[in-house]
Amino acid sequence: MQKRKLGNSNLEVSAIGLGCMGMSFGYGPPKDKQEMIALIRATVERGITFFDTAEVYGPFTNEELVGEALAPFRGQVVIVGQNISNKLLKPRLSDSRAM
Repeated sequence: MQKRKLGNSNLEVSAIGLGCMGMSFGYGPPKDKQEMIALIRATVERGITFFDTAEVYGPFTNEELVGEALAPFRGQVVIVGQNISNKLLKPRLSDSRAM
């Protein structure tokens, strides 16, 4: 899997990421939680280290799903979360390697 530096940070992520919104919000009813956890973990095993979620997808449901799925990979992945307030999009990066 190719890697990329994320912006001006020292975070290195897979060139391909996984947007997780549709797992719990937005495209019909929420998907089966255990199936989505298995899917997220399978992507890590294939080299994906960059995941996108937001508190608005649920609310908080998607962040909890992604956090639970990626817990065994702490220190190996980067999660990008978005906090939407006052009609401004404020990206938030979580480098699990620093926790």
